[in-house]
Amino acid sequence: MVYHKTIPTVFLFVFVTLYFVISSDAATFTVRNNCPYVVWAAANAPGKPGGGRRLGQGETWNFNSDPGTTQARVWGRTNCNFDGAGNGGCQTGDCNGKLVCQSYGRSPNTLAEYSLKQYADQDFINLSVIDGFNIPMEFSSASGQCTRKIRCAGDIIAQCPSQLRMDGGCNGPCPVLKTEEHCCNSGKCGPTPLSMFFKQRCPDVYSYPKDDPTSVFTCPSGTNYNVIFCP
Repeated sequence: MVYHKTIPTVFLFVFVTLYFVISSDAATFTVRNNCPYVVWAAANAPGKPGGGRRLGQGETWNFNSDPGTTQARVWGRTNCNFDGAGNGGCQTGDCNGKLVCQSYGRSPNTLAEYSLKQYADQDFINLSVIDGFNIPMEFSSASGQCTRKIRCAGDIIAQCPSQLRMDGGCNGPCPVLKTEEHCCNSGKCGPTPLSMFFKQRCPDVYSYPKDDPTSVFTCPSGTNYNVIFCP
């Protein structure tokens, strides 16, 4: 991955904005920070320009995502510090030290994930804490044709198991323990006591890699979406 460190952040943001509006059929995502602290929102999809924005309490960030986009993520970063060129770092969710993310974030980070206009002309959406939890989050439809709402707002950080605790978040079992039982690299795995800690507090959220039956949801293609920090 190539990063253009000498390009001012404002030009990167303009480029990302132009990319996101090229399709009239794109889904609009509205990211809102309801937390009483600053969150640095981030978005990334493989092979596409990423994005990032500082959001104070009550602020929003809108972007569009094209039909056919897959494996895309939206998340929040905490305790960040960036210079005028958009270089720096974050305590949680950091994406290689960039304000405008061109890669996925570092765990722990609560994730909103989506793939647009897939099988049967459906969008597939979910929240995931497989990579841990750093910010309460809601991922919901903003269009009348779908009423889906997924939320993870449990008191996870305060109750985090001791082996998963870290400053600013509660890590996922796989990033910490790196075992087949928790990472499921072979495709054969089930819930563990550590994944159940997350599932009990956020029943509709991915807690381990094969958690599909209770954690993936659909909306018709063309739906717009809200992502809310601290719902």
